[in-house]
Amino acid sequence: MNNPLTRIVIGLATLFACHTAHAQYHTDKYCPGYLSQTIEQPNDYEGRVVCTVTKKPNLEGVKRAIVYVHGYNDYFFQTALGDSANAHGYNFYALDLRKYGRSLLPHQDAFFCKKMSEYFADIDTAIAIARAEGNETIILMGHSTGGMTTPYYLKDRREKAHVDALILNSPFLDWNMSCIMENVLIPCVSFTGIFAKRLKVQGEEEVPRSYAQSLLKKYHGEWEYDTQVKMEKGHIKRAGWIRAISRGQKHARRGKGIECPILVMSSDTTITEGDGRWDEVYHRADVVLDVKDIKKYGARLGKNVTYKAIPGGKHDLILSQKDAREKTYQTIFNFLKAIEK
Repeated sequence: MNNPLTRIVIGLATLFACHTAHAQYHTDKYCPGYLSQTIEQPNDYEGRVVCTVTKKPNLEGVKRAIVYVHGYNDYFFQTALGDSANAHGYNFYALDLRKYGRSLLPHQDAFFCKKMSEYFADIDTAIAIARAEGNETIILMGHSTGGMTTPYYLKDRREKAHVDALILNSPFLDWNMSCIMENVLIPCVSFTGIFAKRLKVQGEEEVPRSYAQSLLKKYHGEWEYDTQVKMEKGHIKRAGWIRAISRGQKHARRGKGIECPILVMSSDTTITEGDGRWDEVYHRADVVLDVKDIKKYGARLGKNVTYKAIPGGKHDLILSQKDAREKTYQTIFNFLKAIEK
């Protein structure tokens, strides 16, 4: 991504996407009351590539927006987030990254990438569209892998991104594994990923993960979503993807600090998943990441970092039980109100 020619090509593609943005919106297939547009990106090693921007119709006279980037095995369906943004006076845009959700094409290996920087063009596009539609203040928000990719993006773009604040919902800044796994196995798999990027290192689970069971209404949760694109049994993981994640985490955590204010949020508790049997404790903790890692590495991201633990929060804090998600929204908009002063 540091190649000047690559930056020029991406910049021209983004400008073209924004020039035609207003003509491309259509009624979103997942979220009633929302609009979507799909943007063609330059082809990659698998062929055709697109990303998708979904939004609520903009508020009259409002010139500030939240741009949201989802996590791994995910897409935007959390309409309460967009609704809450509007209620607090923000326009709202959600980005489905290439090979995820609305942007997943039949020929693509879902979620696969060789470098996390592949997503930078998609983020560029979403921000450019928000600006082209009159938004002068941009709040970038990322969840999980999106919460790792967005600070990496800002460190790469630095002053060129022109983002006014960064909000991170349980960012994936480190693996949640044993010391041996993190210091021996992951580096070995990551090294293998140089030569055998497509090597399968983990298959689909036999039963839905506890996290999926805690979310889906048909099990123990409150939510309904398309399990063809947010898979309840997960998706195969490859050595090249492990390498991309590991390198992305290192890039996000090191180097110059991000200048804009940052809010880092996590649950207050981490629980290790058991043998597949359901436990009500999964409703009140992060079963994906270690919250101590989030706090530790989140503090290193920039010069002005605020960390907040949400009591009883799940991995995706805005999909937590009612009391925890209300605390999450309160934390987000109190933060934004404070930095406006």
